[in-house]
Amino acid sequence: MLLTLPKRRLALVVAAAMAGVVFLAEATTASAATAHPAELVAVRENMHMPWNAVAVDARGRFIVSSPRWTGNTGPAVAIAEKNGTLKAYPDAAWNNWKPGSDPGHAFISVNAIHEDARGDLWFVDTGSPEFGGTPVIDGAKVVHIDPRTDTVIRVYTFPKEVIRAHTYVDDIRINGNHAYLTDAGEGAILVLDLDNGSVRRRFDGMSFTRARANDKIVVNGKVLTSGDGQPLQVNADPLELSPGGLILYFGPLSGTLSQIETRYLDDDTLSDDALAQHVSTWFDNPPVGGTAMGADGSLYYTPLADNSLMRRAPDGTVSMLARDKRLRWVDAPFLDGHGHIYLPVPQIDGAPAFNQGKSTAQFPIKVYRVDLPAGLR
Repeated sequence: MLLTLPKRRLALVVAAAMAGVVFLAEATTASAATAHPAELVAVRENMHMPWNAVAVDARGRFIVSSPRWTGNTGPAVAIAEKNGTLKAYPDAAWNNWKPGSDPGHAFISVNAIHEDARGDLWFVDTGSPEFGGTPVIDGAKVVHIDPRTDTVIRVYTFPKEVIRAHTYVDDIRINGNHAYLTDAGEGAILVLDLDNGSVRRRFDGMSFTRARANDKIVVNGKVLTSGDGQPLQVNADPLELSPGGLILYFGPLSGTLSQIETRYLDDDTLSDDALAQHVSTWFDNPPVGGTAMGADGSLYYTPLADNSLMRRAPDGTVSMLARDKRLRWVDAPFLDGHGHIYLPVPQIDGAPAFNQGKSTAQFPIKVYRVDLPAGLR
């Protein structure tokens, strides 16, 4: 797998003097002036939790999470302090699940954190302690928390008919009274009605949500393999909403991203076949660790092949913001709305599940901050 970009205007290469970093500043013309290179600033680190998701709340707290199968020995969800300590979030009870205990009121294995437009936090619990395992009954869920008071507003569990043997509820985006989630294990979009709690599977097993047969995930020159030694394939994984929520973008980890107007997804009367007529290709992206959508419609994404941070502008122009060996599988970038993007680096390819039961991740695990160019703030 190699990173391929459309034939567009070339970007300007800027060699940074420190840390062997190469940055690419977006160029508007072939003779564009050199922009100030970005800088990776480590803002949090720890020795126990390979966090793959981060959100910075209105109080300035770094809320992080980590799936159980990464080798996490800390909480499922925590406040990451500057000194490296981890405080269980929202409390210890929610982080004290054990096999046989109530799965509806404790985190089993959290894969994603999403901060909505109001600043509320949404946590996606896969419900499965093992990578690729069957979720515990009533374990797969979405937990909505008010970070102003750290109280759980509501827990949304998924009915049995929605969960498949290898369902991996991966990520979430909120749009009015609907939430959209990806099932990265079986390949589907889940549409959750936030009012009545009902859930519908969409595009179940269709090409829009399934990895292509020959797709490979390459990190630092190595093809990532699953337990059977075959190249790992991840189905519906990244998803984003356009500013205003009119369009959902979604696809397998290895691409391609498709698009559909959310008004069709929200229409329960449409069959999957009818719904599929409204899907079109949006962006032939490379395999990515994660994505984030800017307020201007820019897509920020982290290609796995070359440890980079990229931006796809609303006009389709692609540019590189950073590339650094420290950005080994950036999983879920977080935009704070104040000109910063935060990059959690869990080194997912180093998880025991992909290395004969032994972690090859290098600790401490870090979150980096990149200050976006002035025009993007």
